[in-house]
Parts: sequence; structure tokens; C-alpha cells
Amino acid sequence: MDGVILAGGEGTRMRPLTLSTPKPLLELQNRPILEWSLISLRGIVERVLIVVHYLKAQIADYLARQTVFADYALVEQSPRPLGTGHALLCCRERLTSDDFLVINGDDLFSRAALGALSEHDYGILAARRLDYERYGVIVKNGAGAFQAIDEKPPQGRYAAPAPCSIGGYKFRADVFDYALEKSARGEYEISDYMTAAARDHTVAVVDSPFWLPIGDPAALAAAQNADITRWIPAP
Repeated sequence: MDGVILAGGEGTRMRPLTLSTPKPLLELQNRPILEWSLISLRGIVERVLIVVHYLKAQIADYLARQTVFADYALVEQSPRPLGTGHALLCCRERLTSDDFLVINGDDLFSRAALGALSEHDYGILAARRLDYERYGVIVKNGAGAFQAIDEKPPQGRYAAPAPCSIGGYKFRADVFDYALEKSARGEYEISDYMTAAARDHTVAVVDSPFWLPIGDPAALAAAQNADITRWIPAP
């Protein structure tokens, strides 16, 4: 099975650290963030596609040196990034498996949760958040099945803590049969792929006991003290 790491963003919220270094290569506990992502997928997928754009040559150089995955490929998000859904669409012709995992390149997850996610045809990683208005809330139908993702809803719409999408997905290749439209942000959203797929498929919601989003310099500094190896066993 293939894995996809979305790593093409410019990391604007991480500036000035990303002015000359792509966000996936920022150091986290003596490893690039991207290396932790690769380690989290090892043994779950056999091959990884890394979606790149900003300072892509540096990422290519790192991948040529790393020893976590021998079978990998770079996919450029071109001509310019148009959202996470667009990033996934850029991988369509490079995927070699009928199903695949997708993770955000600036989030770290429990390796066990990724393994559980991989067992479903369609699925999404979730974590409960008190501050759910900052994220996409997972909405279920009357039968308790995944129905949609409500992006950044107003406070008070849901009981807190609410289950939120945290950037890990499992798809089958037929997801590309669904056509995406641009969101209000003018981008194609990967969450819209999952919402479309839910019309015809059961989408599993898998809770991750560990989620480490690394969005800005303060988050990166705090992550230096996180117990990452408890959830992503490193070699």
C-alpha cells in the first residue's frame, strides 16, 4: 500500500524559520519533522509519495540521504499549490496501490492509530478538542456514521470536546471519481473528498491518542519536549 505525505506548503506561520528551510526539514528532537512522519508510516505502507513545492530541492536532497524508505517518489504540486485536495489529485497518476494512506506533513500521529486507520477502505483520524472552532468538526448522521466535516464552525454549535479531523486519511483509488469544487478559501480541500466518498462508502472514524500539530515556532519549541517516541517508536 502507498502512503502520501502532504509537504508542499510554504510554512508561512512558521516564519522566519522557513524563510530558507522547508517546514518538513525543521529539526524536531534531532530529526527533521519529515523523518518522524516517515517513521510513523514504516511497516504500514511499502512506498511513500511526498508532495512538494516550496524549496523542493532541499527535500529531494534529504530523501536521497534518508534510510527509512527505499521506495519513495516526489510529486510536485504544480503549477502552484491549490489546497490539500489538489495535492492529493497531483498524486493520482503516481499511485501504485488501490488504496492509500494520506497524512499532513506538519502533524505527527500515533503509529498504532495509523495502523488501525489503514485497515479500513475509507477512514479519517480524529481527536476531541475543546477549541473545536479552530478545526474541522466531524459530523455524524443519525445512525452515528460519518457524514461530513464542518470546517471551523462557530463556538457553541457543538458540545465540547468535539471530534475533529486531524489530518490523517485512508482512501481508495475510486475517490478520484468525485469532482472537487473550490472552497470559500479558493482551494480544493481533501476533506471534501472524504465527504463526497461518504455518500457511497462507509467512512471509519479512528481516534488517535496522540496528535502533535506543529503550526508555528511556539508549537515547534513545545514539541521539543513531547514524548514522541512513546507513540512513534524510533529506530
